[in-house]
Parts: sequence; structure tokens; C-alpha cells
Amino acid sequence: MTMGALGVVYGDIGTSPLYALKEAAKAAAHGGTVTQDAVLGVASLILWALLLIISLKYALLILRADNRGEGGIVALLALLHARHAQPGTWRAHLLVVGLVGAALLYGDGAITPAISVLSAIEGLKVDAPSLSPVVVPVTIAILVGLFVMQKQGTGFIGRIFGPVMLAWFIVLAALGIHGIFKAPAVLAALSPFYAFDFLIHQDFQVSFAILGAAFLAVTGGEAMYADMGHFGRLPIRLAWFAICLPALVLNYFGQAALLITDSSMIENPFFQLCPDFLHYGLVAFSAVATVIASQAIISGVFSLTQQAIQLGFLPRMQIRHTQSDAIGQIYVPLVNWLLAAATLGAVLSFGTSDALAGAYGIAVSLLMAITTLLAALVAIQWGFSPWLVVAVNGFFFVIDMIFFAANSIKLFEGGWFPLLLAGLVAFVMLTWRAGVKLVEAARARLRQPEEDLIETAVNKCSARLPGTAVFLASAPKGVPLALTQFVKHNRVLHERVLLVTVLIEESPHVPDEDRAEVIEIIPGITRVILHYGFMQNPTIYEGLTLTCRQGKLPGIDLADITYYVGRETIIPREDVPGMWVWREGLFAFLQRNAERSAAFFGVPTKQVVEFGTELEI
Repeated sequence: MTMGALGVVYGDIGTSPLYALKEAAKAAAHGGTVTQDAVLGVASLILWALLLIISLKYALLILRADNRGEGGIVALLALLHARHAQPGTWRAHLLVVGLVGAALLYGDGAITPAISVLSAIEGLKVDAPSLSPVVVPVTIAILVGLFVMQKQGTGFIGRIFGPVMLAWFIVLAALGIHGIFKAPAVLAALSPFYAFDFLIHQDFQVSFAILGAAFLAVTGGEAMYADMGHFGRLPIRLAWFAICLPALVLNYFGQAALLITDSSMIENPFFQLCPDFLHYGLVAFSAVATVIASQAIISGVFSLTQQAIQLGFLPRMQIRHTQSDAIGQIYVPLVNWLLAAATLGAVLSFGTSDALAGAYGIAVSLLMAITTLLAALVAIQWGFSPWLVVAVNGFFFVIDMIFFAANSIKLFEGGWFPLLLAGLVAFVMLTWRAGVKLVEAARARLRQPEEDLIETAVNKCSARLPGTAVFLASAPKGVPLALTQFVKHNRVLHERVLLVTVLIEESPHVPDEDRAEVIEIIPGITRVILHYGFMQNPTIYEGLTLTCRQGKLPGIDLADITYYVGRETIIPREDVPGMWVWREGLFAFLQRNAERSAAFFGVPTKQVVEFGTELEI
């Protein structure tokens, strides 16, 4: 598990040495020659950012705020029960903040592959400046191949992620030690005094620019929490403290030592650490490492999308499971190609890793601040002393906001790009959530109570058809609209009727023994509620199969069932209270193009009958 964590969790932060110290040193030089004091200050700043933000905050504290082993923004929102918050309450405002935090991961997901792969391929220019024109085309080719590969699944590559990244961290450490031997005086930067003293003696704008660039060294650290459910706390902490942290610190100090001996190496100190005859090999190895880092963030975006769909924050999309026996092996075609367009657009628009550095960091720093805030509320909810929580999390929140403010000065240099992407995703999430509530209210106005169904079944049905019918119900109470339509037009019912509802719980997994809740309304009419966690794939056929196997639904042949599913057409109306009509139009568009209920919930295609209903919102 530790080896797996190396490949998935630490790919992003593990490739930060390609550009982080370089950008921070350039900010410290502010157009001139970088001095030894500046180099020591930058190295010290990066070291203590890694210790405070990644080691202390994430590895030791944030990893404690788990939802039955799962981490991430969505897991925090589930712990805080924000999903069902009433409008205007503090939990409802918290939900908006949390959804913005989740959306920021999409902005990060577009920038990470672009800057990582681009910075690796730029290593070609160290020995052959004439190759500069091919950097962007080669980067584009690698990224296109990466996104095309997603539909095939990454099972084989996933198995070699860990060993490759272990070799990468060994190379980082070896290069760093090689550099430190050239200027052992760099070890003085272990003292936080150099970071503090350097920052307070700079102009305000220069200090903020240095902080913003140094923050690049900790981007990717949020994956420790997001991927906790895949590997567990212990393997993630072991991989960090035993392998990643020592290798990263050695490499950053090695680059700093190189700049102390020769400040002209500032254009690419990472590749200059390597002996000349190994440059091209290191470029190729860096490209492989950045592809792994990119794959990890893409898989993270897929996983977040799945969780957001399950909890009702995004419309249903096609989700393919590329490997049944591997964690997180899913493919979301729409998200993949939208992410590909954003990533390739970033490479073509910005052109260099230096330019992309301006766009990188602002989204991650805000995401880290939101995570700190939500984790603090979870700690208070769990009974920890509010004073202690405010003191500890408040300290880290202040650090997060300082880094966010430092990155904000890069807003017009490219920082707008991930924020724009995150803003669009957050707006879609909030529009979809509000629209779903309006639709459910419209359904409730049309939905018959169960008493009417009993009266209809007993007194108004002229006949009972042989066999079993399953009617999908969006709510665990009342009569599904499809059943109302069926009885209205046919005036008959099947001998056995199952009203099936899928409920997604605010825990990541629901065990098989708690999957089905069976309630007999009257003989022949039964309500079945299937419970799934937000990390599980809600499949009605498998749920009913399990329920029959458990003896809760005797005498039913699942191969001889007809599933009746409602297909709703949304009609935006200005005279019906709700959202602005243009937002309702956007919701209607999303709803029309969402994955059909039968396909999303795994209902056998040949057994499905759809009933259309118009709903005004």
C-alpha cells in the first residue's frame, strides 16, 4: 500500500522540483542576479512550507478527519450533513463553500498535467537550445496520448506507478546529495531564521511573489487527504516521512547549492544538477514521472465526479468501470475530454512552464484553506475543544490565506484560468442542485399518497396482470409518477409491484447486509429501498439480486420483470417560483443530456419501459 501511495498520492508533489525552486529563485532575484542570501532564504522557505503544510497539517492533523476511512472535500461535506441543509442556514452556506472547494480540483486538474509535462520536456533546452520550438508540440503529443489512453483503463500502468515513482524519488535524492557536496553551506537553510529574515527584508510585492512561487513546492499535497480511502493513513504517512519528504528536501537543497556556486544556472537548476551525459535520460525519466503525476490528478477528478454525481451535485454521466478489481479504475468520457480541452488550451495559451507557474497555485491554496476550515468544523462536531481547534486550525488557516494572498497577485498573469474553470464547475453544481430541488417539489405536487395507491389497487383496477413490475421511485414515500401514469392509462396493475428507490448515504460504503430495506404496503405491493454509499456504484439489478438471495423478496424471477421508468421533460416557467429562467433553461439542458436513469442504475435494457412526464419549474 505504501508503494501504491508513492505512485498515486505523491506523483504531483514529487514532480514539483522541476519548477518550484526555479520560480522562487527567479522571484527572489526580481530581474537581477540571485544572491546567496536569497537562495538560502528560498530553500528555507520551501523546507518549512513542506514541514508545516504537508507534514504537520496534512499528514498529522487533516488525515484524522476521515469519513469512515474516506477523505476529501466531498467526504467532509457528508460528515457535516451539508447536503440536506435548509436554504439560508449556515450549513447551506457551508455547502456552497465546499462545492467551490470541490470545483477548484477541476482547475487544478487542468493545470497540473500542463505544467508538469511541459517543465519536463523543457529539459531538452539545457543541452540543445535549438530544440525550443519542439517543446510545445512534444508536450501536446504526450498529453493527447495520455487522455486517449484513459478509455482503455490504466490498470497495467497503475501497477508500475509505485516502483517508477520510488526510482524517481531515489534519483531526486541522489541529484540533491550531488549538489549539496558542491556547497555544504546550503545546510544553513535548515534554520527557519533564513526564511523569516529574508522575507521581512524584502519589498512587500517581492515577498509575496516569492511566497507565491515557493508555494509551488507543496502543490499536490492535498492528494494525501483525497486519496486516503484508497491506501489508508499509515501507508500515506510512511511513504511521506520515509521516502518523499527526505528526497524532496535533498533535491531542493541540492538545487540551492548549485545556485550558490553558479547563479547563472537559474534557468533550469534541476536538470543542471545532472551530469551532462545523463541529461537526455533524465528528461525522458522526468516525462514518465510527470505522466504519472498527471494520471493521478485525472483519476482524482474522475473519482470526485463520481462522488458528486452520487450525492446529487452533478447530473448523471456515463461512468465506465475499466477494471473491476482495482480501486478507482473508472472512466468518465465527458469529463475526460473537457479536461483534455482545458489542459491542451493551457499549454497552447501559456507556452512555457514559467508562464503556467502564474496560473498554478491560486486554486490549490484556496482549496487548502477551505479544507482547513471544514476540518475544523468536523473536529468541533466530534467534541474537540473549540478553543483548541480554533488555535490549531486557525494557525494553519492563516498560513493558507497568506499563501492564497501571495498567489492572488498572479491573478492577471494566469491565475484567472483555474479560477474561471472552477467558477464554471461550481456554478453548474449549484444550478444542478437547485434545479433538482425544484423538480422534486414539482414531483411532490403531482405525487399521489400511498393511501390512494391502496384504494386504486383494491377498488379501481379492473384486472391484475401476471408477473412482476418494478417502478423506479425518486422518493421513499408516495407513488412514483410512472405508476400513476400507468394506472391512469391502463386501469390495471401487475400481480406484484415493487416500488424501488435508490438512496445514497453520507457514508462512503454501505455493507451488503444493510443494502435493502423491504416494506410491504399491501399484499402484492412492496416498497424496496436500496442503500448505497457515495463511493459505490448504485446498480438496481444487483441490489434486487442481493435482496432476493437474502430471502427478502421470495418468489420473484428477475429475468421476468418489467421495469417502468419515468422520463421527465423540464419546462422552465417565469411564473413558477424558482431560479432565474435562464438558469432553469441551463438545468433543463443538463437534465436532457444527463445519463438516463435506467442506464445509470444498471437496469437491463430489454426489460425497460419509459413513461414521459412534463414538469414545470
